[in-house]
Parts: sequence; structure tokens; C-alpha cells
Amino acid sequence: MKRLQKLLKRFELHSLGKWILLASLIGFVAGLGAIAFDVLGQFVVRYSLTEFAGYQPLDAAGEYNRFEHRSDFFSPWMIVVVMAVGGLLSGTLVYAFAPEAEGAGTDAAIDAFHNKRGKIRARIPFIKTLASAITLGTGGSGGREGPIALIGAGFGSWLATRLKLSNRERRVLLAAGMGAGIGAIFRAPLAGAVFAGEILYSDADLEADVIVPAATASVIAYSVYVQSVPVQSRFIPLFGADLEHTFVSPLQLPAYVVLAVVLFVVGAVYVKTLFASQAAFGRLPIIPHLRPAIGATLAGIFGVSLYHWFDRDLNLLGSLGTGYGVLQIALTTADQLGIACVLLVAMAKILTTALTIGSGGSGGVFGPSMVIGGCTGAAVGLTLQRFWPELFSEPEAFAVVGMAGFFSGIARAPISTIIMVRALTGDYGLLLPTMLVSTLTFMFSQHFRLYRNQPATRMESMAHRGDFIVDVLEGLIVGDLYQKDRKLILIPEGMTLDSIVHRLAYTNQDYFPVVDADQKMVGIFSDDDVRAYLYDDTLWNLAVARDIMVDNFLYLTPEDDLNTALRRFTSHNLDELPVLDPERPGVFLGMLRRKETIAAYNQRLMELKQSSED
Repeated sequence: MKRLQKLLKRFELHSLGKWILLASLIGFVAGLGAIAFDVLGQFVVRYSLTEFAGYQPLDAAGEYNRFEHRSDFFSPWMIVVVMAVGGLLSGTLVYAFAPEAEGAGTDAAIDAFHNKRGKIRARIPFIKTLASAITLGTGGSGGREGPIALIGAGFGSWLATRLKLSNRERRVLLAAGMGAGIGAIFRAPLAGAVFAGEILYSDADLEADVIVPAATASVIAYSVYVQSVPVQSRFIPLFGADLEHTFVSPLQLPAYVVLAVVLFVVGAVYVKTLFASQAAFGRLPIIPHLRPAIGATLAGIFGVSLYHWFDRDLNLLGSLGTGYGVLQIALTTADQLGIACVLLVAMAKILTTALTIGSGGSGGVFGPSMVIGGCTGAAVGLTLQRFWPELFSEPEAFAVVGMAGFFSGIARAPISTIIMVRALTGDYGLLLPTMLVSTLTFMFSQHFRLYRNQPATRMESMAHRGDFIVDVLEGLIVGDLYQKDRKLILIPEGMTLDSIVHRLAYTNQDYFPVVDADQKMVGIFSDDDVRAYLYDDTLWNLAVARDIMVDNFLYLTPEDDLNTALRRFTSHNLDELPVLDPERPGVFLGMLRRKETIAAYNQRLMELKQSSED
């Protein structure tokens, strides 16, 4: 680590070069972390669900099964037992060693960025990897993005701390690691880079500083991760290369607006159910180590019960695990599932995810969101096809758009989600309706936020506390505020102290500009400067203004911004500063008070906050 510090200093890599070098290191580690997480998760599936329940969850078309195995038996209720054991192991691991690793990892990374100076304990990525692999591998309903995002973010934070970088630099590397993990595990480097900057805020704001480092880290992580996948499936999108839906007619747009409204309602239900589950499990009078086991057991019972209630339809078990297998069918042959099935999977996925993640189980919420949104979209598409088969001949198109629109709204990340879904599906024919639906759900879902630690904008982030004082003050100038019409006493430089004392007795003025015979300012003094002479009246007729004034004084011009003014106020602890004409040196124009500067800043800040709320 010391050698790396010396390298950075030796080659003066202070800007872009430094970020590319450090981001490349983060990307390499994030890529290895993605491989380890993928292998470990599939290993757990093979030797838990498959071994004891005879159940091999369906995969997406582009996924590579590292431990393929076919069982000659199937015991549905053993799934519940496996999930209960998995929840117990995961909960014990998390709450014994790193309680911060519970739940969704992305929200923990967002919290560290804004509220913890970018610091993540070094053990958290390791605990998160193990706990999430166990949770998802044993059938818990969750996603892969949270764990892998926290792995990359954790290494970025650790590297910045070891190199003794600033808090700002640590935050940038944390976000770069988060984007790298996402870009690798979903084979979507561009989406990972944009996600890292966009997911940090709930309004239409972006952390622009992280984009280039995140892009570099994401490309490296993706390149490392795909080396673990066979060549024949290395560059295939996660949901296959055969999704080529088209936007047929503008007449379909009203139907996509309806889809946006449906996704908004389902998204609100999802967020409320998830948070209600977290609150309910938090009130249980038991040690937290046991809560994930209870949540996983309940989720398993519900998922297996659905399977039995509806003619042993294996597709309904998509409510457990990642659910990517049933989503794959919804994206390719939705009519094979039917309206009732996709709706059941979507609604069941909400409940099983709330039970798994809400109880403290370790996993992400992006994956379930894809399943919920895709199945909801498929249900809308199949319904429309039933009434207007000529216009809506591809209900699967609504599933693709639903994936993006659903997560865009509740995660407050429309741009990266659009890019992500395009990369996951390889389907670029639906860009227009995807943009429409994602924009609408983003607008509708302002009060339903999946990640609680997202501030609305940079202005409200602790990471940028102080930045906007400068930004706001730089937008205001002295010429707008200084007192032009105030009748101020100007003191000739030859005026005796006796005359000055008598003038001070009849004014509330605190600072007195001193002018020469040409009425040009040559100095200034305060009433405190005069008080030093009050007890020695023998000097009153001897001393003049030139003797008590400060000739090397600070001043402002009307064109100076208020940031400059505030720096000069604070550098010498002054309450007022003279304003001089820049075109005519020494010509006095007026005085600017410190309290007026602060009042102007506060007023401008309130205006900006009000405009952002509107």
C-alpha cells in the first residue's frame, strides 16, 4: 500500500490518471468478488435445495450453471426446511459479526456515502457475500445487486482509507466500487457506471464526480467477471439474445400510460409491504439472529403453498429465490403462463421478498423488482391482447417495459434502469415506450422510495454539506446588496479626534471611512478604535483621523460575489466592509454588512428549497 502511495506521488497522478488507476484496482477486485459470489451462491443451491429438496430453480437464458445436477426426486416441503436453516445461518452470521450487512446492501452503501464519510467496515463485504449467498442459495427471495454492490463499495472504501485519501475521494471510490459490482454481475458496465451516480439521490440529481471512475471500474470488473463464463455464453444478455420486440404504433402509447399507472400502484404496495415487514420483525421480542429464519420459513411456506393450491405449477415457485426463470418465460412466451399465473407470481414475490429482506435476510431488492415489474407488465400485455389482439400481438413487450418502469419509479433511477434493462434483455426496439413509462413512474412515485437513505438532492446530502454555501453565495453579487442610499459619515483624514468623538455621539454608525481632499477613501476606523483614546483627553486635539485609521484595509467592489465577501468578513472577523468603485480607484460607494450577506444567503437557500419541493 505504501508503494502505491509513492507511485501516486511520484507520477503526480492527482486527477484523472489517479482515478483511472484506483478505479481499475477496484474494478479488478469487484470482478473477482462477483465471480466468488456467483460461484458460492450456485454452490449453496446445489448442496442445499437440489441436494435435500430435489429442486433446481429455473435460470435465465443467459445464466451459466456451474453445478448442473438433475435430481430424481422432488420434495416441496423440504424447500421450507432448507430456507429455515438458511435463514438461521444467515442471521447468525450477520448479527454476530456485522449487523450493518442485514437487508439490502445498496441502501447500506448509500448510507455510508452520505452519512458515514464513505466508510464501510472491512469485514462487511465478506459477511455480506457469505450471508447473501446462503440466503439466496437456500431459496430466499432477493436479488444479487445489493450484495455485489456492497462488496465493490466496501473495497473502494477500504482502499481509500489505506491510502489516506480525503473523505470526498473515499466517497468517489465507494461509489465506483458499487457501480463495478453492478456492471459485473449483470454484465452491464454502462448501466453500472450510471447507476453509481444516479442511485445516490431520489430526485433528478446525479453525482457527476463518480461517473468516470465508476465507468473505469465497471469495465474492468465486467472484463474480469466474464472470463469465468464459457465463451459461447460470455457476451449473451442475461435474458438471452432472442428478445426482439418492436414498438408497432403510437396507438399503443395510451396502453403504456395505463401500464405506468398499474406499475405505480404495485410499486407503492411493494414499498409499503417491505417497510411494514421490517417494522413488524423489528418489534418481535426475540434476538435478531432468529428473525431471518422466521422470515425465510414464512416465505417458504407461502411459496410452497401456492405451488400446491394451483395444481402443482412449478412456475409459482418463482416467488422464491431470484425468480429469473419465470421472468424469462414472461419475457419470451407469456401466454404459456397466463394472466393468473404472472399476477400470482408478482403479488407473491412482493410478500416473499418482504418476509425475506424485511426480516433481516441478506439480499438485494433490484432482482425481485425486475420479476415483479416484468410479471405485472406481462399481465397487462396479456389482458390487452385478449381485447385487441391485432394491436397488442406481443404481450411480452409490456413485460420488458414493466421491468424498467417498475424499478425506475421506486428506486428513483430512471436513466440507469433503462440502460440496465436494455443490457439484460438485449432488446432495443422498445426504447420509446420504456422511456415514457419510466418517466411516468418516476414522476408518480415521489413518495414511495425503495432506498430510505437517498436524500432528495445533493443540497440535502451530508456529503455536500458546505458545498452549496459557496454555490449559492457565488450566484449573488455585492452590487445587489450593499447600502447605496444609506447616509454614512465620511471622515476627512485631517479631522481631529475631538471632532470625531463629538460626531460619534450622535450616530449609530460603527465603521467610518476616511477620505482625502479628493474624497477618495484612504483608510477606515471603527468606534472601538476611538474608544481607546477616550480616557486621555490630552490627545483629542493632537490626534487626527489619519492617526487612528487603518490604511491597509479590506474592501469590495460591486462585481464581487458574496462568497468573496464572506471570506473577507471571516478572515479578519469584520462586521462591515467598504465598497469601492473599480473604475475609479478610491471612490467610496457604500458599505456591506456581514449580517446582510448571511440573510441574503438564507433567503436564497429557502427559495431554492421551495423550488425543489414545487
